[in-house]
Amino acid sequence: MNLELTPEEIAFRDDLRAIFREVPQEIRDRNRAGQVTHDDIVASQQVLNSHGIAVPHWPVEYGGQDWTATQAHIFTNELQRAGVPEPLPFNVGMVGPVIAAFGNDDQKERFLAKTANLDIWWSQGFSEPGAGSDLAGLKTTAVRDGDEYVVNGQKTWTTLGQYGDWMFLLARTDPNADKPQKGISFLLVDLDTPGIERRPIRLIDGSVEVNEFFFTDVRIPAENLAGEENKGWTYAKFLLGNERNGMAQVGSSQRLYTALVEIAAHREVAGRPVLEDPVFRGRLFDVKMRLAALEATQLRVTAASADGKPSPLSSLLKMQGSRIIQELNDLTVTALGSDAVEITGAPTTGSAGDGDAVVDYLNNRKVSIYGGSNEVQANVIAKGILGL
Repeated sequence: MNLELTPEEIAFRDDLRAIFREVPQEIRDRNRAGQVTHDDIVASQQVLNSHGIAVPHWPVEYGGQDWTATQAHIFTNELQRAGVPEPLPFNVGMVGPVIAAFGNDDQKERFLAKTANLDIWWSQGFSEPGAGSDLAGLKTTAVRDGDEYVVNGQKTWTTLGQYGDWMFLLARTDPNADKPQKGISFLLVDLDTPGIERRPIRLIDGSVEVNEFFFTDVRIPAENLAGEENKGWTYAKFLLGNERNGMAQVGSSQRLYTALVEIAAHREVAGRPVLEDPVFRGRLFDVKMRLAALEATQLRVTAASADGKPSPLSSLLKMQGSRIIQELNDLTVTALGSDAVEITGAPTTGSAGDGDAVVDYLNNRKVSIYGGSNEVQANVIAKGILGL
């Protein structure tokens, strides 16, 4: 595959770089350091939205761009390389496309513009204590009662749910369906509704990244059903295909690789740079080649998904992208040696100095799990691509 850009694509890339520079430098620095805040994400997305590029893959009538697969690829990679916080994935990559594709006209009018501008912060209500990667095993129920659904159950691992205004929720509406994937519906829930309890899950470093939600006789207007009743599994697959495409994190990995080379060139062991160690150098080149292959695959997957239907190859992107970013974290810790354990709050990707490399290494163990564990993705690949 030819990855060289045409003159028109180079001009497109340069225009994007100019827009990304409008996001304040301090926000981009905090994002690179893993210290981006709620307000940073909102401010950044609103800058992008003011230029019409916060939701480029949405239908044009709802604010999207009629970009080619290559242009979409350039956008994602340049955004990540610039250190700009990515538009909130729950909004732009998950619930927004579902509402645009399957919602009714009233829902599109109520939600899409506010979702694109991050005037509504959406939370994802999928995983449960007994149903994470095996999402079809969810137990939360939604029972129709007149013009409302009555929801009872629990959701967990809700990333950044402490900020949520609304939640897109999967709940079982037909407990007698002949398959667990059937009988699930996709509901839009105002998180100020009575009966909802939100609990943060405090991590070992004292921070809060994920949350759990409890629903006790929560009454949701039936008009907040997205699409058709009992078709939620179809919408979830549509949504997760979009999510896994984004999990390749090619631009972020390229930025990490560049910083890693700088670190390895400056750090010395036994009087010579780490970069000159043949074992380290071999691992470095191996991950570089895998990253180039991932970029080419991402272009193919983006093209295959151009008709709005996610490709099963998105599972391959998710698997390989998570493995590459974990390998880069491991190599960064190796290059920094004992300095990697010093939690200073400094960026790990901005210089050849000390930083929170171990924090990044430990935190990114999760990427093998969220969005569907790599083991589950292997099953998707076996069935959807290999026909096994």
